[in-house]
Amino acid sequence: MAATPIAVITGASSGIGAATARQLAAAGYRVVLTARRKDRIEALAAEITEAGHEATAYALDVTDRTAVDEFATAFRSLAVLVNNAGGALGADPVATGDPADWRQMYETNVIGTLNVTQALLPALTASGDGTIVILSSTAALSSYEGGGGYVAAKHGEHVLAETLRLEIVGTPVRVIEVAPGMVKTEEFATTRFRGDTEKAAKVYAGVDAPLTASDVADTITWAVTRPSHVNIDLLVVRPRAQASNSKVHRTP
Repeated sequence: MAATPIAVITGASSGIGAATARQLAAAGYRVVLTARRKDRIEALAAEITEAGHEATAYALDVTDRTAVDEFATAFRSLAVLVNNAGGALGADPVATGDPADWRQMYETNVIGTLNVTQALLPALTASGDGTIVILSSTAALSSYEGGGGYVAAKHGEHVLAETLRLEIVGTPVRVIEVAPGMVKTEEFATTRFRGDTEKAAKVYAGVDAPLTASDVADTITWAVTRPSHVNIDLLVVRPRAQASNSKVHRTP
């Protein structure tokens, strides 16, 4: 009997990462959940296991290369890596943005993705049929005012995906980039505005049905479960109410 394929999901403690873990587990993968918040991923692993699927929790900071390398030693073969860990801090203009925020966003979104991808690429290749998913953003493709640091980080992540795809073509590993637009999760905007729930709520005010974490997870799962010879290079997904990063229909 063939072994159950393994999928590693970073940033799995909430939002898109948690939703993706649930959906990949339901699709037949043994999911390995990583995030810094050990209690969150352990609770999620228990939930998934109780639902009749396979899940393991592993506390991990993707910006800690030593810890990432140690984590990677557990895998001889790996089917899927979903690089979801990331996030935004602040919405200040370039002229007044905090360099510390920019640095933290770059470290998490770009260097974190690089660390995990480099460490797990041998196991993904050894599987004979590996898939790397990089969850970027529509911010990776176009700029918007007040988003300079996040846009710069996500552009970096986009270029990482694009370059890696060029460099490993011909190997049994495909590179998929999923770029969501406006997604309403329980933490993204609140974290961006450092716990200011009023500011966070304004992001989605008047928008009819922004994307949910489950919508994006469904997109990721669809892309991952395409036949092995099919590569979804870049998939942009937005709510119907959003035409671009700066054009969103809002009702009064």
